[in-house]
Amino acid sequence: MRSNRATARAGVSMAATLPMLAGALALGIPAAHAADGPARNTLAGTRPAWATAGADRGATPDAARVTARVYLAGRDASGLTAYARAVSDPSSPLYGRYLSAAQAQARFGATRAQVKAVTSWLSSAGLKVTEVTRHYIAVSGDVAAAERAFGTRLHDYAKGAKTYRAPARTASVPRGLGGAVLTVTGLDNAPHKAHHQDQLPPPDAVFKNAGPFSSYYGSNTATTLPSAYGQKIPYAVKGYTGKQLRAAYGAGRYTGKGVRIAITDAYASPTIASDASAYARKHGDAAWKTGGLRQVLPRNYTKTEECGAAGWYGEETLDVEAVHAVAPEASVTYVGASSCYDDDLLDSLGKIVDNHLADIVSNSWGDIEANETPDVQAAYDQVFQLGAVQGIGFYFSSGDNGDEVANTGTKQVDTPADSAWVTAVGGTSLAVGKGETYLWETGWGTEKANLSADGGSWTDFPGAFTSGAGGGTSRTVPEPFYQRGVVPDSLAEANSAAGNRVVPDIAAVADPNTGFLVGQTQTLPDGSARYSEYRIGGTSLAAPVIAAVQALAQEARGGKAIGFANPVIYAKYGSKAYHDVTDDPTGSGLAVARVDFANGYDSADGLLTSVRSLGKDSSLKAVRGYDDVTGVGTPAGGYVQSYRRR
Repeated sequence: MRSNRATARAGVSMAATLPMLAGALALGIPAAHAADGPARNTLAGTRPAWATAGADRGATPDAARVTARVYLAGRDASGLTAYARAVSDPSSPLYGRYLSAAQAQARFGATRAQVKAVTSWLSSAGLKVTEVTRHYIAVSGDVAAAERAFGTRLHDYAKGAKTYRAPARTASVPRGLGGAVLTVTGLDNAPHKAHHQDQLPPPDAVFKNAGPFSSYYGSNTATTLPSAYGQKIPYAVKGYTGKQLRAAYGAGRYTGKGVRIAITDAYASPTIASDASAYARKHGDAAWKTGGLRQVLPRNYTKTEECGAAGWYGEETLDVEAVHAVAPEASVTYVGASSCYDDDLLDSLGKIVDNHLADIVSNSWGDIEANETPDVQAAYDQVFQLGAVQGIGFYFSSGDNGDEVANTGTKQVDTPADSAWVTAVGGTSLAVGKGETYLWETGWGTEKANLSADGGSWTDFPGAFTSGAGGGTSRTVPEPFYQRGVVPDSLAEANSAAGNRVVPDIAAVADPNTGFLVGQTQTLPDGSARYSEYRIGGTSLAAPVIAAVQALAQEARGGKAIGFANPVIYAKYGSKAYHDVTDDPTGSGLAVARVDFANGYDSADGLLTSVRSLGKDSSLKAVRGYDDVTGVGTPAGGYVQSYRRR
């Protein structure tokens, strides 16, 4: 299960006039070198790629109302990037020399003078300043004011079946602000949802898995069903639990003690505390300690119907229970966003960084790269870099639609997993045998064929692609330094000879057919709400599993924060720290049998039987070495121990 972040960009409304420059000029802020016309600096990425001449439907009415966020660049944006790299790179003399939240703000945050100058400019332009934070200034106004302020024209453009507003040319700001503005979001108002009344709705309708099941991989063979790949196949596992995942990924004696993990999603499950406690008790996980699970929540929730708020409850439940199952003594802070839109999810990430709520942050949400625009990407990267200088690492699920061709018609990766400043987590199908023995993994990619009416064969075997781990090559993010020499040129240069970021970096179990058992309060057919359990997967499972493994590794190194982990993850490439995952580890083809309730919760409307082939991820392939399904591989028995300080 993976939620796609829905981002609605608030539109801008600002009018630039000569008097508004006085405050900035009086500060002696140096002028930036890039300019868009006299005395203006361009804000790269503020015109989306879909705002083409062919899609232009004419000028947006001047009186139309828009809102926006003007993100602040801070004192030293280039210095922030350089320091974030240095403290994360084990070859740097500054490696591990993290700053406190207060030190990071003092060194790289916006000054009071910058905030005052930008606020004064916006107010002088006739815009209403609605919020001022250390990261951005929010404003509202009309289109005419926005056009004057940002040196552009706003037009309406066709995007798919709908029409949205966007700049007709790249926006700019007065040069007298001296580079105080990082970017502005909201000039385009196309929503990018994170798919996964202002009160939260009740839990979603109940979902249950039918049987038969395997208790571990291969424990129950489907002898009465047709063969696949020349052999009888096992029934899908009922759902792995903590003991099996800890064994598979080499937890050893480590429990995450003393390590803080944060989880971000939208909204908040009203039953998470009782559900997590019941699940731990039922499956032998350590009991939650007092204060071991806490929530940091917004005052109000918005867009609950548009974002499908109740669907996010299962996301939070999966993330919390998976983290605790693998790292039972780590403390967990859930930071919920008020909606599934970019602005609100950025606020959640900002809370973690501004208050250093954790060293490890698990994020099981995202959107396709084509829906992201560089302006918002810049705002995300700034938060990730501010986290990196404090020793905070962000882990993002890579997606559940493989190369995205079946979903969107275009081969692409997901975002924010494509950021060079996060750890993108891919997915596998996992086989844990009797006695918690690790057997093998394949790249997660599923093809499904149904049982024929007479029960004698699988129709159209192996069937159609249904889902798989996201991965591939970014079209917008340059190749980061830590991937050079590890990622094959054939992948890095797939979209540009200069090389681009390739996703993912590392992987863990994601396949719903070899997935994780969760316990959640759900709404039953009679309208009552009750705790029940079901198997779930997706890279939404892989991300919290890797976050929990990182907590074990941080404990192993004496509690010292790992921070932004990619340089270290790639430095261990090719060692015994990883399982090198391939699509056909047994050489014979792999599949499981699955039986589902037709109505999703009981047998009243019959059963559906299918075969699910493993290791069939669209055009992506898990091969020996680095690949675009599993990255460098999955944690092996030596991974956690490799972080021990010597």
